[in-house]
Amino acid sequence: MVNLKNKWALITGASRGLGKLIAMSMAEQGCNLVLHSRDKEHCKSILAEVQSLGIQAYPVQAELSDTAQLERMLSEIDEKGTQIDVIFNNAGLQTTYRSAILDTPAEEFEISFRINTIAPMMICYHFADGMKKRGFGRIINTSSDINLEPQQAPYSASKAALDKITRDLSYAYRNTGVIISLANPAWCKTDMGGKNAYFEPESAIPGLLVGAFVNDGKSGRYFNAQDFRGMTLEDAVRKAELQESPY
Repeated sequence: MVNLKNKWALITGASRGLGKLIAMSMAEQGCNLVLHSRDKEHCKSILAEVQSLGIQAYPVQAELSDTAQLERMLSEIDEKGTQIDVIFNNAGLQTTYRSAILDTPAEEFEISFRINTIAPMMICYHFADGMKKRGFGRIINTSSDINLEPQQAPYSASKAALDKITRDLSYAYRNTGVIISLANPAWCKTDMGGKNAYFEPESAIPGLLVGAFVNDGKSGRYFNAQDFRGMTLEDAVRKAELQESPY
């Protein structure tokens, strides 16, 4: 299990839900944080909480459907001289569940791909080479196990595309010290998941974290967070490192 104390992690969608839980967990491990939300004001609470644990942290903002805003956010991180070592592409958008499948508007596909596929890959592309040059990096992209539900086609299709791009990128960066993983939290009772979801958000920890702490050089793995439910981080990482890599 790698020690991430004093490393820097960027977490998208950090102001609430799973992103907030990831932020608190990483701060407890001594990792410094860049906290993203659509508005910096949304991160005031989590910023104070993580800073109380003695780590460095600051907020950034961008509407992830807006490429120009995202590019400005990435430039701001660069201008601050922050060396990003870990990325949690946690933020996502789930559009309306449509029983009338054929009435799904094209716009829902467009915005889903902008936020769930294009934005995370822009972030990966921006920081991956720096990680490679330093010989260390961890990227965890949030996936989904939604399948055979055309009622949610914009969301599931955008996540399937993210899975494909992530695996291809992990292959390109194999044996470089940059470990790229997918993590599926399952259906959790967040603002996006709703009250009828199967799992409490806390159940996805430590499963959403293991991709940041594995240290065996294996990339391209898909971690089901619920497989690690109730485990210590150390035990979860040991279990994760037993999982085969496709490369």
